[in-house]
Amino acid sequence: MSVEFGIDRLLADSALLDELKGRRVALVAHPASVTKDLTHSLDALIAAGVNVTSAFGPQHGLKGDKQDNMVETSDEIDADYGIPVFSLYGEVRRPTGQMMSSADVFLFDLQDLGCRIYTFVTTLLYLLEEAAKSGKEVWVLDRPNPAGRPVEGTLLVPGHESFVGAAPMPMRHGLTMGEMGHWFIEHFGLDVAYKVVAMQGWQPDGAGFGWPESRIWINPSPNAASVNMARCYAGTVMIEGATVSEGRGTTRPLEVLFGAPDLDAKAVAREMRRIAPDWCAGVKVRDCWFEPTFHKHTGKLCNALMLHGEGPDYDHHAFKPWRMQALAFKAIRSLYPDYPIWRGKDFKYEYTNDVLAIDVINGGPALREWVDDLNAGPDALDAQASADEAAWVQNVRGHLLY
Repeated sequence: MSVEFGIDRLLADSALLDELKGRRVALVAHPASVTKDLTHSLDALIAAGVNVTSAFGPQHGLKGDKQDNMVETSDEIDADYGIPVFSLYGEVRRPTGQMMSSADVFLFDLQDLGCRIYTFVTTLLYLLEEAAKSGKEVWVLDRPNPAGRPVEGTLLVPGHESFVGAAPMPMRHGLTMGEMGHWFIEHFGLDVAYKVVAMQGWQPDGAGFGWPESRIWINPSPNAASVNMARCYAGTVMIEGATVSEGRGTTRPLEVLFGAPDLDAKAVAREMRRIAPDWCAGVKVRDCWFEPTFHKHTGKLCNALMLHGEGPDYDHHAFKPWRMQALAFKAIRSLYPDYPIWRGKDFKYEYTNDVLAIDVINGGPALREWVDDLNAGPDALDAQASADEAAWVQNVRGHLLY
């Protein structure tokens, strides 16, 4: 069965297009904002006669040209259409009043990865909040959650909010952006005109386990290079708070549990299976070597464990990337008790101050404390995460559209 994304549904529905007639329209987009024939949404909307008066780019930019993490993008004028392109990852993260005055309706068309830390989630919240203040309308042109419906991770602890932690959500949230918008509105009590142009034919538990096999994968950000990365990301993103490499500077970033010149990958894999064999299920793990061309351990030969969440051995519901990444850290701590796993407070992750990056990423200190406590077994972390996961599933149940 073919799957129609929100942008495809909008362009094919004359009644929806009629709702935009006579109104100024803004588009929030990135390189993966394409129609089923791979036309960029900006081009497709303008060709359909929509009065697009501005565009917005999230982290990595409208063009997706900013390769590394935490690299800002400047505002610009679109060379083809002469409209302003505002950056929501430059001088500001939150749309200003001037930016909001550029349109009446804001179309949000960002492909997400289904992970709380992927900043497009927070960008959606900030847009909704500013639209509520300025009386603007927001439409989410919905897209799949390529990680599917499974939920995993502890909830963000109140007081630990950041640009990578918008609200008390688990790391792997299981929602589409359209569904997330409904939850944000309920959770924060927002009074905003909101519409979801829903997908047609998307089955989160069908073939592809979230990502339709009939659709081509386009990188929503430079290092989101495959569906495998999207499935692993809710775990591997935690490496951004660690000293080991997440594979940046290679062609397969964020698909490894770690890479380092001074760790024995096979030994770590054995220790992982000893500590919590159930947490190693559903995915193939392969030891490998790489030499990053930039970022951590540049020019050094690193031993690594790579994840393969694809192929006949992949089990969508057994694979727990957040637990597996926590387990990799735990195995390193067990084998190398004095190893400096965590980046220090001098590393300002997403512009936070005086807090460890790993705690920013996880929305609290619980995971780090569990890793560093040599007496804490897997049951302790699993109990906390399982309770939080069950609470989240119940919390969002009424917002599911598919």
